[in-house]
Amino acid sequence: MLLSTNPIAVAVPAGEEHPVVLDMATSVAAYGKVKAKAARGEAMPEGWMIDREGRPLTDPRRAAEGFLLPIGGYKGYGLALVVGLLAGTLNGAAMGRDVIDFNQDFSSATNTGQAILAIDPRAFGGLAEFKAAVDKLVRSLRAAERMPGVERIWYPGEQSAERIAAHRRDGIPIAGAVMGTLDRVAEELDITPLRTN
Repeated sequence: MLLSTNPIAVAVPAGEEHPVVLDMATSVAAYGKVKAKAARGEAMPEGWMIDREGRPLTDPRRAAEGFLLPIGGYKGYGLALVVGLLAGTLNGAAMGRDVIDFNQDFSSATNTGQAILAIDPRAFGGLAEFKAAVDKLVRSLRAAERMPGVERIWYPGEQSAERIAAHRRDGIPIAGAVMGTLDRVAEELDITPLRTN
């Protein structure tokens, strides 16, 4: 809990292909996925969390009793620590025991920090050439030989881009428990709920 999930997000533009977008927590799963499992009444896979005794924790409603595990064991621990130092400590933001758990405390200021690095590909050459090279790499990955049973090779951000297109076309699916919460908030604020039945 001292390290939080310390996510890393990287977006790389392509030309004709979807951008390569990696948005990941340095834990096996992001806490938002734990909350989504709880809202849908689903169990978590073993390996996402452990309790304070080190035993697997699969009930997302008991998440406050445990810890998200870092990706890659000790390497994930190191990565989470370094990202936390860059995004938190370097900025004078909260880190370690000073972090406010916004899943439990809804009123305190969190003092959350970020470290943002923006690289202009034009500093290294032409933007169009860079995007064409990204397209070529993406297509090479997609066309690579696949293991048995693997229908398609995806690159980071591609499935999200397709989901966004489907949501724009078909609407966004919302879990029943989340819809119930939204309806209660709409009633409290005296605004029209998303559903009227």
